[in-house]
Amino acid sequence: MNFLSLLNVEFQKIRRSGILLILLASTVILWIPSIFNLDLNFHMQAEGISPEYNFFIQGFMAMSWFMYPAGLVVGTVLVSQTERLNKGILKMLALPIGTVRLSLAKFVVLLVLSATQILMMTGMYYIGAAICSVMRDYNFILSPLFVMREIGILFLSAIPMLAFFWMLSVCIQTPIFYIGIGLASIVPSVLMINTKIWFAYPMSYPFFVIVSEYGKLATNLDTAQVEFVPWIPVAIAITVTCLCVSCLCFGRGERR
Repeated sequence: MNFLSLLNVEFQKIRRSGILLILLASTVILWIPSIFNLDLNFHMQAEGISPEYNFFIQGFMAMSWFMYPAGLVVGTVLVSQTERLNKGILKMLALPIGTVRLSLAKFVVLLVLSATQILMMTGMYYIGAAICSVMRDYNFILSPLFVMREIGILFLSAIPMLAFFWMLSVCIQTPIFYIGIGLASIVPSVLMINTKIWFAYPMSYPFFVIVSEYGKLATNLDTAQVEFVPWIPVAIAITVTCLCVSCLCFGRGERR
């Protein structure tokens, strides 16, 4: 079985998992407060940011801090549990498929789920911005090029975090323990972005890049900016290390 066929099998497994409905519900819930509190966007003149940019950035800051990482935790546990329910992993291991390829295929599925969640978030942003524009007779809709750039940065910054979550799910086979550790690891990101070693903590990456973009948009607000060195080398090292551990440990418990 080639890698593309393996990917197709993995996508078929999660089709009925309900993960897309969970991700959609989380994005809807996230934007509802922004719509109801849209007047707050007109009170940010002291920070030097216009209402439409503040509406966008505040929503994505809330998403990047908790809702987005939490969605990845839930998605990861659902992907990992598709194999463990009814001992399906034993059937997969009996096939002539390398565990490395199987682990990487599942990680690619997680990358697609990550991108899907961001696209859902973007779609809800445009719906919310359109509603607010009608409510206040003010254009809250930003250029698609700007929005695509921001969500692209957000997606790329989350890859090391996703690799870490996948490693945890492989190494910790009890779902409740994995979910607890995964969600608990998200909370310190608020503290880590205010330190000089934020780049050593992958769960802080999405929130840090959005906060740094906020500093660029708000002319009177000074926030730490992304420095590609040492961030990029460290992020690559974390991603590669986590994926290597995942590939080595995947299916080890079942093979015993």
